[in-house]
Amino acid sequence: MQMKHAFVTGGAGDIGAAIGACAAAAGYQVCLVDQHGEGAQAQAAALTGALGLQCDVTDEASVEAALDASSKRFGSVPDLVVNCAGIARFAPLMEQSLADFRRVLDVNLVSGFIVGRAAARRMSGRGSGCIVNITSINGVTPAPNSGAYPASKSGLAKLTELMAVEWGPLGLRVNAVAPGFIDAGLSAPFFANPVVRNLREKAVPTRRLGTAMDIAQAVMFLASDAASYINGQELVVDGGASRALLALLPREAPAKP
Repeated sequence: MQMKHAFVTGGAGDIGAAIGACAAAAGYQVCLVDQHGEGAQAQAAALTGALGLQCDVTDEASVEAALDASSKRFGSVPDLVVNCAGIARFAPLMEQSLADFRRVLDVNLVSGFIVGRAAARRMSGRGSGCIVNITSINGVTPAPNSGAYPASKSGLAKLTELMAVEWGPLGLRVNAVAPGFIDAGLSAPFFANPVVRNLREKAVPTRRLGTAMDIAQAVMFLASDAASYINGQELVVDGGASRALLALLPREAPAKP
């Protein structure tokens, strides 16, 4: 029986690497791709038989070449594709440059279309496959001074829904995972500040920050047979932070009976 094949973008980063490690542990042959090819290769080297490739996810030719190389290496089109590549250019909207706004949309949203479409064309010939897009709670509840980031992630969430509707009849499932306060990747420098870290931990009902592995395990659940009837959904993995608004606001103590 041939092993399954996972293709993960943003593979040089903390979350992408954790997804690759979880996929490998679940029996997948793993290809990690990233604009920083050396980083992807270094992460792949830690996984038995994994492949690390340089890939610009905003460029169709680069994506096609990476998918072809991965399929040639492992002898099959991917069973699982994870769109984890992402960047941030945080700034107040009135101060953000048009170039930065467009770059964030290109990497975070347009790449989801480029990679997802290329993967779906391959998967549909086999009649099965799973795509998971990494969104963000910033796309659910935008934080101020986030620039194009919330728009890029909410757009990816809606794109996920459309992919699920159009590609479900072809045997594909497409879902998203929305990380909350994760002590990894783009957020790691932010949480290095102990004051910020303490405030954010207190704002999470579970009283801890999330980890890259929390996100990776959610991705692998959506890729598993246990999620075979889940399609077009955004799974928020945030310890309940996005549901805690009222808990953070002052309120009078309830009257004693």
